[in-house]
Amino acid sequence: MGLTTSLNNAVSGLRTNQDSLDILSRNIANQGTPGYHRQSLTVVDYNSQSSSYARTVGVERAFNSSLQTYYTRQVSDTANSGVQANYLDRLQGFLGKPGSANSLDTVYGKLQNSLKSLSTSPDDYTVRAQVVAQAQSMAETLNRLSNNIQGMRQETEGQIAANVHNLNGMMSSLQEVNARLLDLGMTDTSRSALLDQRDRLVSSVAELIDVRADYRPDGTVALMTRSGVGLLDGGGSTFSFESAGSLAATSEFDHNPDASKVGRLLLTTPSGLQVDLVSEGVLQGGELAGLITLRDKTLVEAQSQLDEIAAGLAQAFSTVQTPGTEIAGGFSSDLSGMAAGNDLLLKIKVGGVEQNVKIVNTTEPGVDYRDAAGNRVIGVNMDAGAAAASAQLQLAFNTPSAAGPALGITVNANGNALEFTGDSNIEIAGLTKRATSQGLQGDGLAMSLFVDGGNAFTNSINGNPPQKLGFAARISVNPAVIADNRLLVQDKAGQTLGNADRANYLVDQLANMKFATGGDGSVNNGRFQMTGNLNDVINQVINFQGSSINAALTRRDDRQLTLDTVIQQMDSEYGVDVNSEMARLMELQNSYSANARVVSVVKELLDALFGAV
Repeated sequence: MGLTTSLNNAVSGLRTNQDSLDILSRNIANQGTPGYHRQSLTVVDYNSQSSSYARTVGVERAFNSSLQTYYTRQVSDTANSGVQANYLDRLQGFLGKPGSANSLDTVYGKLQNSLKSLSTSPDDYTVRAQVVAQAQSMAETLNRLSNNIQGMRQETEGQIAANVHNLNGMMSSLQEVNARLLDLGMTDTSRSALLDQRDRLVSSVAELIDVRADYRPDGTVALMTRSGVGLLDGGGSTFSFESAGSLAATSEFDHNPDASKVGRLLLTTPSGLQVDLVSEGVLQGGELAGLITLRDKTLVEAQSQLDEIAAGLAQAFSTVQTPGTEIAGGFSSDLSGMAAGNDLLLKIKVGGVEQNVKIVNTTEPGVDYRDAAGNRVIGVNMDAGAAAASAQLQLAFNTPSAAGPALGITVNANGNALEFTGDSNIEIAGLTKRATSQGLQGDGLAMSLFVDGGNAFTNSINGNPPQKLGFAARISVNPAVIADNRLLVQDKAGQTLGNADRANYLVDQLANMKFATGGDGSVNNGRFQMTGNLNDVINQVINFQGSSINAALTRRDDRQLTLDTVIQQMDSEYGVDVNSEMARLMELQNSYSANARVVSVVKELLDALFGAV
């Protein structure tokens, strides 16, 4: 091998060493930089008949597409569970721990105890005042919790709008990075920096919306949701959010955009196609999906449970229960005083097994379902008179439906009364009319202590929305009772204050009146069902919310732990190990010294050769 060949070899080695030192110094400088991928130099040995030398052919960036895909999915899932857990943790703070001073069960327990004290001392002004105070505390607690829930729903809308703005910015930046990566004249160093930026943007997008990333050989990336909706491929899609303004308990999502009362999250593709991400069920992960779930499901169900408690509270105080009149083969009941939402509770025995059929006064058509207690609920229009109601019931009883088979019950109208009789297979075991007391005196022992905007609460399901929806935000104590607490014991004008009949009746109603949430799929689809007396319902709500919140917190922690594990693996594959880099630095130093020594020796030999000439 000649001197020229030796010199070329040494110079190529020095050049390769210099390039390697540049990469090494960049790695060490970016040790700990989020999103930085370790780089290495690709060196190729070239051999020919007369010489051999080393040459760099590019910079290799540490990257594992499978690991990156798994990381992206975990980022979406962790962000989804994280935002839900954060909101539910706040909800837990509003609800309070069971037994704490301001929790629902404690406030309700104080109301019950005050009524028991009233039953023993009805003539004591202080005791009556305490009942009014506890009733106001109960109503105010429901108002406060309802307002808190709606406030959080309003926050989700604001956060969705902010996320959409950020998402559009990141999508635009990612589209620009894709365009720059197509520049073939870019240096390897600049290209590696752009690829790092690409991965950081994909991760940021994944925090907000679930994505699947397709990494192309040219370095560009295409994005689509897990459900298959394209987000970025050449052109980029644009997100938009149409806010609904202020949200109330009656502001609920509907698949019909004209009926929906919450904000719409839309995606517009480069071709101009517009997709409603919520109604089409596109979102499966990311913070946006978590916010939508909170706004349209989780917090709505919490509001529904508060409404159930408020409705049960009002009905327990105001319901007048009148046993039906026994007739040959069954029972009858007149329909006087039956307001919208009031019902007839019919007890039947089919094959010796007792069942309940609740017949609700409503003008809404097609009401026929089973509630949480298994009672069949049938809606009829009692305002149209007994004859029209009997015809509707006769049709419902003799027509099989999703709520149950046909029942061999005969319904006849007798004046303003309905008569129910069975057959050889069905026994009519009892009938109770449950109507709302419209006054505070002269209408029995029941009373409308809790009212809806000054009006009696009858649990009407007429119209949209039904009266129960959002009632927890509107429930209040009857102003007449606040002004004159003697009404708590005087069910008749001029009655002695020592009479405890009304107080005993109210205590019995709270203990024994049963409630059941509806099973109508259009109203309670997928929601937690409750049944029992008011105390049972409150405890079921507290237990459900407690377990749901704990499950959400546990899910957040589990997913965060999984994400941390993936990040550790990525650090192992992508990160910079300073010890390894320093060991590599020593190798490069030795190599540099060896090549430099060859150059020096060749120079000495050339100097000697030319000097001899």
